[in-house]
Amino acid sequence: MRPRTGDGPLEAVKEGQNIVMRIPLEGGGRLVVELTPEEASALADALNAPAEAETPAETEQP
Repeated sequence: MRPRTGDGPLEAVKEGQNIVMRIPLEGGGRLVVELTPEEASALADALNAPAEAETPAETEQP
């Protein structure tokens, strides 16, 4: 039996028809989330939106 630790990278694996995402937490342990492919796509879009948005500093001209 493996020890339960939070050490390790974020991982997402396909198990059956769903995607299981394991997120290491600060202080130990892992958050395990099971998503459908549609939910995973919506999550990816939500996480990418702030990264793609322009910030006011980028639009200012000297």
